[in-house]
Amino acid sequence: MSSEVEIVKIAAIVLALMIAIIGHEIMHGWVAYRYGDVTAKAAGRLSINPIVHVDPIGTILVPALLYISGAPFLFGWAKPVPVNITTVIRNGGYRGAVAVALAGVTWNFVLAGVSALLFNAFFTPQPQSLIGAFALLFLMYSVIYNIVLGVFNLWPFPPLDGANALRYLAMEYRWKSVIDLLNKIEPVGMVLLIVVIATPLADWFFLPAKWLINLFLG
Repeated sequence: MSSEVEIVKIAAIVLALMIAIIGHEIMHGWVAYRYGDVTAKAAGRLSINPIVHVDPIGTILVPALLYISGAPFLFGWAKPVPVNITTVIRNGGYRGAVAVALAGVTWNFVLAGVSALLFNAFFTPQPQSLIGAFALLFLMYSVIYNIVLGVFNLWPFPPLDGANALRYLAMEYRWKSVIDLLNKIEPVGMVLLIVVIATPLADWFFLPAKWLINLFLG
């Protein structure tokens, strides 16, 4: 692979991943703002300026190490957007809290869908320019990374979005056993997450992502 093509590929990967993870966090704050919580807005975290969202480890180091090591997928995270969930619940109830919890995942899946439509509409096996190659690579990686991030964040391990949404649903419908279970695993949630990612269990947990990627990209 020529150095020019490699640079185009890396640029497409970086841009797709940053839009996926930064947009994910902004959406949490934006939906909370719609429910009357101004915490993220007051902190300047509803801005599209990537500098205010970059986490040195999650946005730069982890994706870079995964790419260099030839990992089959990349993921990362931005600095979490601050949200006062008490304000959200007061104004929108537990369903409002569920909406905030799933806002980032919704962004990822919507962006993946739009990117897939554009990719399949304009796909050509031999782009005639580096700009054309960049556009197709960007759309392809946008589909892949948004689906991976969306599925990953739906896993029911605290502090991921899936666990938060499940907790608020359990509060809404008074599923005490679910709340108790989440409270028990919360202290070791990150440990469980690392175990899944670092073992063959990841193949099972990422199976929906692989299926969706194949569906979206044909």
